[in-house]
Amino acid sequence: MKKIVECFKKIIISGFILYGYNLIAVNFNMILPINIITLLSITFLGTPALFALVLFRILFL
Repeated sequence: MKKIVECFKKIIISGFILYGYNLIAVNFNMILPINIITLLSITFLGTPALFALVLFRILFL
C-alpha cells in the first residue's frame, strides 16, 4: 500500500512539473502535451526525461 501511495505522489508531482513547464513554454510555442506517455516518462525517469522530451520536440517536430 505504501508503494502505491508513493507512486501516486510521483505521478502528481510529475504532472505539476509538466504543467509548470508548459506555463513557461507557452511564450516560446514549445508546449509538451500532458498525456500518459509524457507523464509516466517524467514519473519514472525524472527531470532528465523532461529535457529529453523538449530536445525531441526541438529536433524532430
